[in-house]
Amino acid sequence: MAQVEMKMPKMGESVAEATIIRWLKNEGDRVEADESVLEIATDKVDSEVPSSVAGTLVKRLFNEGDVVQVGSVIAMIATEGEAVAAAPAAAATPAAAAAPAATASAAATAPAAKTASVAGAAGRFYSPLVRTIAQQENISQIELDAIPGTGAEGRVTKKDVLLFLERRKSGQTTPAATPAPAAPALASAPVSSAAPSIVAPSPSLNGDVEIIEMDRMRKIIAEHMVMSKRTSPHVTSYVEADVTNIVMWRNKLKDKFEKRENEKITFTPIFIEAIARAIKDFPMINISVDGTNIIVKKNINIGMAAALPSGNLIVPVIKNADRMNLLGLTKAVNDLANRARANKLTPDEIQGGTYTLTNVGSFGNVMGTPIIPQPQVAIMAVGAIRKKPAVIETPQGDTLGIRHMMFLSHSYDHRVVDGALGGSFVRRVADYLEQFDINREI
Repeated sequence: MAQVEMKMPKMGESVAEATIIRWLKNEGDRVEADESVLEIATDKVDSEVPSSVAGTLVKRLFNEGDVVQVGSVIAMIATEGEAVAAAPAAAATPAAAAAPAATASAAATAPAAKTASVAGAAGRFYSPLVRTIAQQENISQIELDAIPGTGAEGRVTKKDVLLFLERRKSGQTTPAATPAPAAPALASAPVSSAAPSIVAPSPSLNGDVEIIEMDRMRKIIAEHMVMSKRTSPHVTSYVEADVTNIVMWRNKLKDKFEKRENEKITFTPIFIEAIARAIKDFPMINISVDGTNIIVKKNINIGMAAALPSGNLIVPVIKNADRMNLLGLTKAVNDLANRARANKLTPDEIQGGTYTLTNVGSFGNVMGTPIIPQPQVAIMAVGAIRKKPAVIETPQGDTLGIRHMMFLSHSYDHRVVDGALGGSFVRRVADYLEQFDINREI
């Protein structure tokens, strides 16, 4: 019948390219409509690309490991009756041969983009597109490391680089973008304590050991964690909350809710609701830092750390969480968590977060010291809910009882969040949890 072009899909406003991780189909294989043909990875998320039609995969135009621009043709699929004659037809028709030739040219240049280093001297990740622009515009590594990133986890995007170039042309770049001549004399200053010359000691390989290379996502996580600790002076405040009312409420409604909505209700949407309310009370938690400027975010977008089957973590984001009721939050939490485990998230669904929640209690931990996902300035960890004896205040006097208690751990960037704000915020979240209405409907 006809040959259909399979193109690299658009995966978000800030995503211009993707890397082909693995082809799931070989040339000549049968492909059903909506069946996954290949796995791709961006600097934000890994995903599978399905076929829009049923037919036979007659040509793969890129190899595994190639970096491909969004919108480029990556494969040709012949619908019924076309598979056998697909290859000769492409050779016989000049118009049909033009597309494979163009994509083959693009494939030939892809390895060049891939060979460029994607990590700066400070361990900061840069996409091949950003690297290419930097090389073409003669942006030094020092200048590149100084560009504030607005992408996910503080990543430098194409937009950030172009803005830097505009400012450089007009002479508006900050002094931090270029090294000062006296920099060697300041080697002992705290600002240079994170210099790349510090090398971690290599472990001893004596004895019975196994060497496992980090997968792509683990490498990105490692880069983000090191970058965050280097960027933000972390402080953590702790509060213990009595969540007995929440536990009793959930136990009373969970079976009814699951029967009605065909899904479970967890504690996570309740925690997110309390955090969103507290952010409205303390808006200076919902900020990011750009040099000496503080950017106050008007939208409250709560990220929730989700564990993947691989053991890695990903943080899908609930946009405008303060505008949702508890039912809406429950639906959003379940949907994002399920699609995260199935590797079905889109790049837009894991970026734009302004505050993050992580549940260390799901692993049986009572508290933790979470690391801030840049460019946010705070993150909260909720611990395991445990029964404990506690003092209960009543009009008739104090008494002892068994209560469901939970620790909240709040890590924040001490450059812009002082102890009074960081401590007051986590206390307010605990207050909202303790004041939960046990008779509430959902």
